[in-house]
This record gives sequence, structure tokens and C-alpha cells, in this order.
Amino acid sequence: MALPQTAPPGLRPALLAAALLLGAAAAEAQDAAQAPALQPSAARPAPTVISPPTTAEPGDASLSPECRVPGSQLYTLAKLRAVKAALKEKRPVRVLSIGGTSAGLGASATYPVKLETALERSLPDVDIEVEARGLQGEIASGAAERLRSMVAELEPDLVVWQVGTHDALSRVELSAFADALDDAVRWIKSHDIDVVLVDPQYTASLADDAYYNDVVRTVRTVAAREQVPLVQRYEAMRYLAGRTDKGEGHMLGRQFRLNDLGLRCMAEHVTRAITLSLLQQDGGARDAPAQQAEKPAAPR
Repeated sequence: MALPQTAPPGLRPALLAAALLLGAAAAEAQDAAQAPALQPSAARPAPTVISPPTTAEPGDASLSPECRVPGSQLYTLAKLRAVKAALKEKRPVRVLSIGGTSAGLGASATYPVKLETALERSLPDVDIEVEARGLQGEIASGAAERLRSMVAELEPDLVVWQVGTHDALSRVELSAFADALDDAVRWIKSHDIDVVLVDPQYTASLADDAYYNDVVRTVRTVAAREQVPLVQRYEAMRYLAGRTDKGEGHMLGRQFRLNDLGLRCMAEHVTRAITLSLLQQDGGARDAPAQQAEKPAAPR
């Protein structure tokens, strides 16, 4: 804005100030006209929240580091009414461990002690009595009948049954195995005795064997149908094998038997499944296990 050349010298500073104020006001008006209209704050769309990617499920921190497995790959849960009754009556809990590492051969002879120790550590002030019996042979060919004799003799509150490995290796007829296992579990439960099933061991040499995987899946199906806790030994061993370049070799000894570490981990895994199953709420309806049986995952 040009100043009048004829303005007296005394007025020029005042006119200069007025010109600057008018120029600033005009600039602000122009900026306001060009700016988009602001919407009321209530009308603004909510900002999009991007969730961070989920991380892999951590291992169960209650287990020792070398045995740590995520819960979803370790157990399914169900009520243990007979064990709860023994706890309420403040009497010793009698546990019958059968099959596989219960045979008492080599390192397996230490398994009952490991299981009893792990249970008493998890259930303080509770007297646990673990009786271990071998159950050699296939369930489908008559071992279930020997199981009934053991249960009738010892009258346990809980049977922990490692089942399926002999049948899988012997290639028994799958439907006969499923029927025999189903019948045996029902018979045990009909005598007010709890059952925890432990499915077959994992080994990389059998990971792609369709029949072996079918046996693992059958044990899980029976556990779900009969509503008994299941220790997913296959998945747990597969997970632990993937954490080391030795594979499952650091848990297996000779002749497909668990070594000392494998036995200790299995004792911890069985104990964890029992402890969490005891926390299941009693109710009128019989609840299905927390997880449904499914085909073992493909090896990593």
C-alpha cells in the first residue's frame, strides 16, 4: 500500500502503522477463506487403531525351562471328581500309573518317584501314593482286560494311562483299538475312578506315518468323547524337539524309551494337567474338555 506523497511529514508514521494493520487483516481474511471448514469435534470419525501382531503362545511358566510347552499343545482338561472327593475327605490320593514308562525298566524305574514328587510339590499338604504297573502289549489284543484286574486290585482314585504306542507300532486294527480304549475308559469311570490319558510319544521318524498319527488322533477323540483329561505327549515332545538341533533325541533313550529328562518332563506335564483339571468347576451338566481332538500338526 503506497503512502500519499502529499501527506505531511508528521502523519507518515501513523499512516505506515495503519497500512501494516490493514495488510495483516486482509491476509488473515484470505487465509480463512481458503481454509476448509472445520467440522465439530463430535462429527470427526474415530481414528483407526491398528493392533500389533499377536505373538506366539508362550510356554507354561509353571514348568521347568527345559520342559516348557504352551498349554494348547500340552493338555485338554476335564473334571476329576474322584480326586476332588479324596481331597475333601483329607485322605491320601491313590494314583495308578500304567503303560509305557510305568514298566519299571531302566530309567523308567524312576518315573513313579518323579510323578509322585511333582504331584506333591503341586499339591502341598496332600499325601500322594503312586503305584506304577507295566501294561505290555496292545490294548486291542487284551491288555485292557489286565488293566481291569489291576484297577480292581488297587482301587485307585486316579488312573494315569499312557496308551497307544504299542498299538501304533504293532499296526493293530484301528477300530478295534478305539473300541477297546473306549470300553476300558468307560469301565474305569463306572467305578467312580478318574482317568487321565497320555497319548503316544513323538519321533521324527514316525511324524509322517499316517497310521501312527491316526492312533494319536484316536486317543484324543476318546478323551474328548469320554470327557477325561488328556496329556498331549505327542505335541509336547514335538514342540520340545523343535527347540534343539538334537530333535527328540535329547529326550529318548534306547528302544524308544524316554530318558531321564523325558521322564521328568512327562511327570511335570501329567502333573500340570491334573492340577488344572482339579480347578474345573463342578456343575450339573458334564462339560466337554476345553479343547477338541484334532489331527496332530505336521512336523516343523
